[in-house]
Amino acid sequence: MTNPFSFGALALDDSFADRASELAELTSDIRNGQDVVVFAPRRCGKSSLVWRAARALARKQVLVAQVDLMTTPTKEGLAAALAKSIYEQIASPLERVREKALAPFRGLSVQPTINVNPDDGSFSFSFGVAQRPAEIDPTLERLLELPAELGSARGRRAALVMDEFQEIVDIDPALPKLLRSVFQRQPEVAHVYLGSKHHIMERIFNDANEPFWRSAKSMELGNIPVEPFAAFIVERFHDSGREVEDVVVADVLARTDGHPYATQELCYFLWEQTGDTVAGQAELDRALAAVLRSEHAHFSLLWEGASAVQKQVLQALAREPGRPFSAAYRTDHNLPPVTNVQKALRALTQRELVTGEGGTYRITEPFLAEWLRTNINGVYPD
Repeated sequence: MTNPFSFGALALDDSFADRASELAELTSDIRNGQDVVVFAPRRCGKSSLVWRAARALARKQVLVAQVDLMTTPTKEGLAAALAKSIYEQIASPLERVREKALAPFRGLSVQPTINVNPDDGSFSFSFGVAQRPAEIDPTLERLLELPAELGSARGRRAALVMDEFQEIVDIDPALPKLLRSVFQRQPEVAHVYLGSKHHIMERIFNDANEPFWRSAKSMELGNIPVEPFAAFIVERFHDSGREVEDVVVADVLARTDGHPYATQELCYFLWEQTGDTVAGQAELDRALAAVLRSEHAHFSLLWEGASAVQKQVLQALAREPGRPFSAAYRTDHNLPPVTNVQKALRALTQRELVTGEGGTYRITEPFLAEWLRTNINGVYPD
């Protein structure tokens, strides 16, 4: 039997857990041409949700092109990724002949270099940095116009998904204005913006001085509720020929709080530890130890990248989520003055390691608190 749980890559097909209401809502929005911004912490399943929606929409003849801005650090890189996605996911499904599908890209201000992969015949696009750099903006503008034009010419709905959209401001601070000038002329095209850095996405879409202010419907993904996630875990174990105790499922979800990535990760190792037995507490203990070993390099880098005060705050929150600004909390955990704590918390929040609401803070990175308690000296109180 193969392990029925998956983490790290997209949760596809049977690995996709719950999100039924969010999936129905997003699918309907895209089909209606509604722009949507999806807020979610890292590893919370937003890309898997959109992939699932794109699969459902493809069956309804909707064309969905997807671009990950995390992989496009320059405007030339963004242009290349756009060209490839539009060609593969919109132009090619519309045109059976490759030359006809490539025709729209031959009229760009900056001509791309088009390479053919000899193994599978796929195309890749590249735009040279030194090649008339002043014309890359018109080239980007033209590429962004293509989904609407290609879809309209065949009477098909089109959508453009831009993952990790907050990276747009790092590529070029002027790009949001360019994109918005094109997108506002495309009411028939759904534009979906995914972002994991909440504070940047909030500024892009909720600041009256920004081009994208109030331009899209907001959808915020949180953790998956316990009941459907518990049923998913039990079902995945059972269908793969193994069983898991109810109390263990409850313990898993108490540790992960329904975080999609963390839950799938812990269940993956739990399934591996189970063998032909029923997964019980002993198997869960071994699975948790395996998770911490797997995450050790990642957490070590996070720890090394933190300042001295940030480390103190992380240690305190690993012991006890609470109110680090209060005198009592700082005294109990030997924290520095409130101004130092405030600066540290601001940095940790921007790094998405800590989240706070109403003055109460907790560690958000799955299993980081557990790793701190296990690996960092001085975490446990005397």
